[in-house]
Amino acid sequence: MKKLMHELIKMTDDALKIYLNNQKGHPARIYKAMQYSVFAGGKRLRPVLCLMAAKACGLSYKDALPAACALEMIHTYSLIHDDLPAMDNDDLRRGRPTCHKKFDEATAILAGDALLTKAFETALSATVNKNTHKTALAAAMEIAKGAGAEGMVGGQMADIENEGKKHTKKALFYIHGHKTGSLITASVVSGAVLAGASPEKVKLFRTFGEKIGLAFQIADDILDETGDEKKMGKKLRKDSGAGKLTWPAVFGLENSRKKAYKLLFEAKEILGKIDNTAGLCALADMFVNRTH
Repeated sequence: MKKLMHELIKMTDDALKIYLNNQKGHPARIYKAMQYSVFAGGKRLRPVLCLMAAKACGLSYKDALPAACALEMIHTYSLIHDDLPAMDNDDLRRGRPTCHKKFDEATAILAGDALLTKAFETALSATVNKNTHKTALAAAMEIAKGAGAEGMVGGQMADIENEGKKHTKKALFYIHGHKTGSLITASVVSGAVLAGASPEKVKLFRTFGEKIGLAFQIADDILDETGDEKKMGKKLRKDSGAGKLTWPAVFGLENSRKKAYKLLFEAKEILGKIDNTAGLCALADMFVNRTH
């Protein structure tokens, strides 16, 4: 699994370098800021999910790369904007100064904007590929829904609105199901849709994505309370200190761990109904058992 992950990450990074190459005649600073954040050492979990789902449905990794790279661009843009003073006000991301600290706030905002728009330019480039021209639009639609007001951005808004308020399970599930889970679900589903999977198979992948997205966020909340700042590359316990809704705050650490493993078990049960998903199964284990 480690060898496959390394190969898929390298494949994604090589493609991202091409997509984000400086364009002559345009300000170099914006490309430097985009590249700085994209190549800051991310785990590439979302593009790998997309690539594995596409492969499980019969599409080559190469043909799935536009969607995979688009997902990483969107994820990175969201991190750049999350780190801004108006949002989480973080100085470190992955052990390095955040984009607005390395450059400035205006450049960071524009770098995020540029990555978001570049993501859809990249995803839609699959419409000219003979193997994906019939499915690329539907895959891009899944990514758009996962990233926008009905998905990740909506979850972020709800997270801000609920700061300091009474913690409820309903709000917790909405925030984390959208803030984190929606883009993870879109990663899996877009790969399957791009490969032309049947509606029944897409439904299974969607359910898998929803469960593993929540499990990932629970693991993230647990690490924020118990992790090592050097390994995490950022300041910990900020969310709980700011009165944000987290799984340990609502359920406690031990019950949060149990919930994460229950979701992992259910997600792997779903994969048992789909052929060629051993890699996704191993990746799901990594989601919950990671240390950073």
